[in-house]
Amino acid sequence: TKLFSESSISRILELVENAVSKKAETEKFITTFAKYYTPVVVFGALMIAVIPPLFITGQTYSDWIYRALVVLVISCPCALVISIPLGYFGGIGGASRKGILVKGSNYLDALTKVKTVVFDKTGTLTKGNFVVTQIVTANGYNEKDILRYAAYAESNSNHPIAKSIIDAYDTKIQQGEISGVKEISGKGIKARVNKDEITVGNDKLLHAENIQHDKCEVEGTVIHVAINSIYAGYIIISDTLKDSAQETITLLKKKDIGSVMLTGDNKNAAEIFAEKLGIDKYYYELLPEDKVKHIEEILQSTPKGNKVAFVGDGINDSPVLARADIGIAMGALGSDAAVETADVVLMTDSPLQVITAIDIAKKTRKIVWQNIGFAMGVKLFFILLGIFGIATMWEAVFGDMGVAIIAILNAMRVMK
Repeated sequence: TKLFSESSISRILELVENAVSKKAETEKFITTFAKYYTPVVVFGALMIAVIPPLFITGQTYSDWIYRALVVLVISCPCALVISIPLGYFGGIGGASRKGILVKGSNYLDALTKVKTVVFDKTGTLTKGNFVVTQIVTANGYNEKDILRYAAYAESNSNHPIAKSIIDAYDTKIQQGEISGVKEISGKGIKARVNKDEITVGNDKLLHAENIQHDKCEVEGTVIHVAINSIYAGYIIISDTLKDSAQETITLLKKKDIGSVMLTGDNKNAAEIFAEKLGIDKYYYELLPEDKVKHIEEILQSTPKGNKVAFVGDGINDSPVLARADIGIAMGALGSDAAVETADVVLMTDSPLQVITAIDIAKKTRKIVWQNIGFAMGVKLFFILLGIFGIATMWEAVFGDMGVAIIAILNAMRVMK
């Protein structure tokens, strides 16, 4: 049990509230522009009021002061200063409605420049529901022995693969029979069950322990089992793709965005999933630190101005989420690490939300630039009319407040 202030919900609310503080480059530019634009406009209006009557015969101060006031009203930067931040705020709000939490408008802008999306496989592209599908025996051991020893060795692990083995064994485990449990990162686990030394893990672990075995490459996710350093056989575990995974990769290709898959699985398992999905590149047998190394290589090979996004389940991927240009955590409501580290948090497990996030970001940016173009164009037009005495104060009011209202209404479209 946690205090509400320490819960994931509290942190999510906090990141939404703080999102407006992380401004996009366009917002920063407009804020800086308005800071210099306003004094220039005031000085320009003063020049319009004073200079023409001094140098043009027959001109009166009252006429030019009126024109100067018209120009001053038209030139007010309200439409830009209000509608552009509102556009980004609307984009963040619109994304939130669809279960996508963006930590700032700078990340919305960055999403529009994504040219490569890197996916962690398990729990991101696949359901992470592992099931034992086959047990292959060796050296006189039977399937029941292999499954029992593997379940006992894995009984204290919270890894999804370990859970699938325990579920398949489906018998109460006597914890008093287990001792000397040693987890070997990225390879497997060793434990003593009664008087037997059990080794459970991948092919790398067998080679590290010098355990003789006849098969190194097995199709699928494989857990090898050795008893007292004698190879007993292996367990094949299958995972299934998420329903929307293939559609996500297809839509990324249509947007000319490359896809990369990182996985700790062996080459055969990784190749099968990559072919099913149509992934452009894939890297296999990776430890968490290897994933960071690969994301850094991808970042270095990406042309300047393009962005790389990493999509993970937020459990073991925090270092990679932090290293990528945009870290996207999926289905991470219960993961504090995801909320803290990721730049974008997807509140469902569908990879299609990555596409939705990119679409919202591009729509937001399009609307923001529409507002900039519309506001600047209308204001320049009416300023010229004001200088030549054609525009009246009513036109000036429309050029200011009317344009601001239209720009605000346009900005609100992104929330739909």
